[in-house]
Amino acid sequence: MTPPALYGPLRTVIRLLLGAFFRRVRTTCEENLPTEGPVLLVGNHPNSMLDPAALIAVCERPVAFAAKDVLFANPLLRPILHGVGAVPIRRRVEADGKVDAASSAAPARVDNSDAFAAMQQRLAAGGAIGIFPEGLSHDEAQLQPLRTGAARLALSMPAGSPPLTIVPVGLNYSAPKRFRSNVLVRFGPPICIDDARRAAAAADPRGAARALTHEIDLALRALTINADDWDTLRVLETVRRLYQPPGLSLEARVELAQRFAAGYTKVREQPDIRRLFDAVAHFRDRLDAIDLQERDLDHDWALPAVFARFVRRSGRALFWLPLALPGLLLHLPAALLAGLVGRLATPRRDVVATTKLLVGFALVALTWALTGAWLYPALGHAPYSLDPWLRVALLPLLPLSGWAALRVVERYADGRELLASMLSYLRYRREVADLRREARLLESAVVRAVVRHLPADLEPLFLEASAARVGDLGDDVLPHSADRRDGEVAAAAMDAAGVPPEESLRWLAAFDELLKENR
Repeated sequence: MTPPALYGPLRTVIRLLLGAFFRRVRTTCEENLPTEGPVLLVGNHPNSMLDPAALIAVCERPVAFAAKDVLFANPLLRPILHGVGAVPIRRRVEADGKVDAASSAAPARVDNSDAFAAMQQRLAAGGAIGIFPEGLSHDEAQLQPLRTGAARLALSMPAGSPPLTIVPVGLNYSAPKRFRSNVLVRFGPPICIDDARRAAAAADPRGAARALTHEIDLALRALTINADDWDTLRVLETVRRLYQPPGLSLEARVELAQRFAAGYTKVREQPDIRRLFDAVAHFRDRLDAIDLQERDLDHDWALPAVFARFVRRSGRALFWLPLALPGLLLHLPAALLAGLVGRLATPRRDVVATTKLLVGFALVALTWALTGAWLYPALGHAPYSLDPWLRVALLPLLPLSGWAALRVVERYADGRELLASMLSYLRYRREVADLRREARLLESAVVRAVVRHLPADLEPLFLEASAARVGDLGDDVLPHSADRRDGEVAAAAMDAAGVPPEESLRWLAAFDELLKENR
């Protein structure tokens, strides 16, 4: 199906904007996205308008998204939405996603038959449609209940239509609201909807839609990181960092985080897991109190080593600085104002990044326009003559200098983080030494927990490297049943006596050593 005429240019602009806002936008399993034929992309929705923008940027084939109709009322967004082929959808609940509790009236039913017909027409013509079944975007720590619209659309295609492929898409942001963070887009295994499945669903359309929605829900949970709340996710992220070997890619880190989050829900009631979770939470609190990260505990904080790391992190900024200076002077006011507006003028946290991006783009475009309008006449009135083509050639230096400024800002942020960590280390040397010992114990405990509770049908990730990093675990990694029972009795006794979790771990480690000596 031929996309709108503006789709290509708008996609280029979107890719440039996302490339400026995010440090990395990566994809995995792109082979799961068919290059032709009708495709329905279903994704999670954690970051407002940046979610469809990310998919438009990474998908080589044109994708038209369903968008709530109120967005089309915005005179600035309307031409963009039409340019990317968006389909307006009416919603029962808008804005805050809640129904007035004081009203006993149920939300009025809305008619989206025109929108469904438009999307079916595009799918029948072999196009790609994107839908976020959660409905409204959100900033919760887990996937929200899915609506059945995507399933109903897939199952209601007319008989004789080409087989439809549903591709689940997991959008994973390292820091959804932060400038220059990372995004990983994961394409899941496709779900095929052919005439046979549509015919089977005809007998019970509602039941079939609910079943397919449940299937999509499971697929999305396998591609995203989900926890009961942000506090739980914060502890599980610490567990992941304690476990993983150094130098992992963004893709591997997201996969490992998703596995820990999914596995925790199955073993959370086990006594050893509860003790380990509490100990890691306490460890995380202590790190936050002195403003350090887990990786800082492994660093050598001698002055020559710190200087070498500072040069590695920030040395390139000196190379880009001459070209970046004009860009820093021009773009810094726009960047600061966009960040301020994003924090203070955004009612919902899930739209902070979108606000920052749109406001920043508008302010930067205005900056370029005003600078160009000022620069060109100034060149014309110079006391010396310049070729007109040279004047025009000078204008592209604005975005080039802005690109160099991005690199300098990144390196400056890295260097500032390193210096802040060094100051924390110098101030809290005794606490850092204690946290280093505690981290080694927790790393060993996490590896033991992985071995003990890893499902038999799940291939372990980086287990050998993680075990090697924490040292020789000996037979304690796979303890005898009597040893494990004795260890649980000792742990329960310490819990009853009110021994703090970190002290409990130290005593259990000593207990394990004693068992090994007496075998």
